[in-house]
Amino acid sequence: MSETVNLPALGESVTEGTVTRWLKQVGDSVEVDEPLLEVSTDKVDTEIPSPVAGVIEEILVPEDETADVGAPLVRIGDGSSSGGDANQGGGSEQQDSIAADDEQPADDQASDVQEDAPTEAPSTETEEPQKAPTAGTDSGSDSGERADVTLPALGESVTEGTVTRWLKQVGDSVEVDEPLLEVSTDKVDTEIPSPVAGTLLEIKVNEDETAEVGAVLAVVGSGSAPAQEAPKEEAPKEEAAPQEEAPKEEAPKQEAPKQEAPKEEAPQQEAPKQEAPKQEAAPAAPAGGNDGYVTPLVRRLASQNDIDLSSVSGTGVGGRIRKQDVLDAVEAQKVAAPSAAPAAAQGSATKAPAAVVPSSLRGKTEKAPRIRQVIARRMRESLDVSTQLTQVHEVDMTRVAKLRTAAKDQFQAVNGTKLTFLPFIAKAVAEALKQHPKLNAEYDEDKQEITYHNAEHLAIAVDTEKGLLVPVISNAGDLNLAGVAGKIADVAKRTRDNKIGPDELSGGTFSITNIGSVGALFDTPIINQPQVAILGTGAIVKRPVVVTGADGDDTIAIRHMMYLSLTYDHRLVDGADAGRFLQTLRKRLEEGAFEADLGL
Repeated sequence: MSETVNLPALGESVTEGTVTRWLKQVGDSVEVDEPLLEVSTDKVDTEIPSPVAGVIEEILVPEDETADVGAPLVRIGDGSSSGGDANQGGGSEQQDSIAADDEQPADDQASDVQEDAPTEAPSTETEEPQKAPTAGTDSGSDSGERADVTLPALGESVTEGTVTRWLKQVGDSVEVDEPLLEVSTDKVDTEIPSPVAGTLLEIKVNEDETAEVGAVLAVVGSGSAPAQEAPKEEAPKEEAAPQEEAPKEEAPKQEAPKQEAPKEEAPQQEAPKQEAPKQEAAPAAPAGGNDGYVTPLVRRLASQNDIDLSSVSGTGVGGRIRKQDVLDAVEAQKVAAPSAAPAAAQGSATKAPAAVVPSSLRGKTEKAPRIRQVIARRMRESLDVSTQLTQVHEVDMTRVAKLRTAAKDQFQAVNGTKLTFLPFIAKAVAEALKQHPKLNAEYDEDKQEITYHNAEHLAIAVDTEKGLLVPVISNAGDLNLAGVAGKIADVAKRTRDNKIGPDELSGGTFSITNIGSVGALFDTPIINQPQVAILGTGAIVKRPVVVTGADGDDTIAIRHMMYLSLTYDHRLVDGADAGRFLQTLRKRLEEGAFEADLGL
């Protein structure tokens, strides 16, 4: 008896997820709640645990492929079929998936993979896969068999996709589930695999062209692969320079069996010119696996972190570079940078201006990551939905600064958390929201209704490598200063480590963004819908200001000053409402009466 594990709901508005890594393989035993795989969405990266104990019989969604919420990911049984059915069903499927990832160049390896294709066929097609093996074994018997490759449904509300790159060219042989092309939509970048084994006969949609869901992208047939592969291997030797894309795709396949060719041709006069492109492409083969190919997800992650994929060693099947390999390279880069700085300082007696290292993104055009697309869409929608104004007040944070200096060491020793300025501000905001419910409300223009929330759920903006995420501290109005500080530190760390839960990224009733962390004095933040306000906290700087003493005399003193910028929805909140809220907040912070919370 077996049971399927489906992709669970991963948060509000999340309709799909991409499998980034399988932690278990076919035949492995799993326990209840033991992690099976890692899934990435536009909001969070998370692990999917097993709901039952048993043995993995079949993996239904390979790595780097996208599945809708509720779609089956894996089949788990009691182990009774692990020796027979699992090996014949899920096992062969696993082998086919591995074969497709490796894109083996040798003819004898390709024929071995094609012999496995019938075991894969029943799970994908009813007729075509049974005929597919004849494409690699008998080109004469089924030379007329053809199968259309169509653009599948790629998520809710997705109606079209743009072809960004063809991984195969006309005449190339392909295996079942081997990637044919890359497609980009407004929600995801993904690969389209071949449903059958055979030869790519025709490309219907060229690169950078858009096709609707269900449209025919290519035609795959049987019977011509062995005859067409021979001239393709000779083509780069004669026409290496004029070729545009084909040599790049086929170069790794030719280099594997011909590593000694450059040495034999070295004495010839024309050999260096013909072999130069191959020598440049050679370093890419070890980094990207046997064929140098990496998925769009991995390429995008490497680009965002300035990682050269040719220097990364892949740990995937056949040496393929995986997401974790890039993340490891990023960590290694961070460790290497600080260690190099002291060495340079010791070797130089005088200080020299730091060398300006241009970013690798200069002059480059690339597809926006999904999280950036989501942020862009929601910010535009926010401005379209509500009428937003920003009001700025100046706050004297001197008393809070003195309290923090006096209590921060003891506070960290007792609570295990650093005491920053943000908990003081968040605590004061939660108290002020109780007095000014308009700022902790929601306005439904269609129903002409106002909902005043009965709790203060503070959303705290966190800057991450992926982009800006906003985890929520629920019931912040019920927490003391230590509780607020602990919650802020906890959600910020887990957000940056991709450990935050999807349910913790929604449900906020008021947002705070610490723009002062990057030195900004003030900004005009955009409201996170359906909230009606967001507070920006500027940098706290020492400035000479006029201070009125108890006797009414004015003096100039050095004070810790900060700007608070409140963006509010003018459909519900008037300028006077915003001003009264900021005055309450300013009074609470300038009084600095937090001694009881700090144990002073």
